[in-house]
Amino acid sequence: MKNKKTIQSIAVASVFTAIICISAQISVPMPYGVPVTLQTFAVALCGYCLGAKKSLMSIVAYILIGLAGVPVFSNFNGGAAALFGKTGGFIFGFIFLILSCGFAEKIDRKILKILTGMGGIILCHITGISWFSFLTKSSLFSSAVMVSIPFILKDVVSVVLAELLSERLKKIKNLPI
Repeated sequence: MKNKKTIQSIAVASVFTAIICISAQISVPMPYGVPVTLQTFAVALCGYCLGAKKSLMSIVAYILIGLAGVPVFSNFNGGAAALFGKTGGFIFGFIFLILSCGFAEKIDRKILKILTGMGGIILCHITGISWFSFLTKSSLFSSAVMVSIPFILKDVVSVVLAELLSERLKKIKNLPI
């Protein structure tokens, strides 16, 4: 029985990895090289649905698949150059987001779940801003203005919607999440 549970966990984590890959391709280019995508929503949804351990497997798989050269990052990019390019800080920042939402999954109060997810957004943005600033040799403030502030409202809405959808998904019978 434990084998079946393990296989089921890997399968569900893989499905969410695929969802994250697809969400990266739904993108709108922005002037500074960091596009608007649905990744934040997909990553938060994964965390809220699967919890910290399984969702961490999903995001690590996503990063490793992209690092191997498969074009899963935004705008069908892949490889080390894409991972360590302008969007790389945000990709690594997704680890904070997915863990925050994953740990929040165990919290009973909806507002606390959402606020915990917002903590993940903050850490993701700090990581993204810092990396972008380092690469472009621009100040942290100007980097925040270019690649963070324009995305804040979308990311807040993404976390809220991900939490609400995860609650609905968990109520579906026989769905292994």
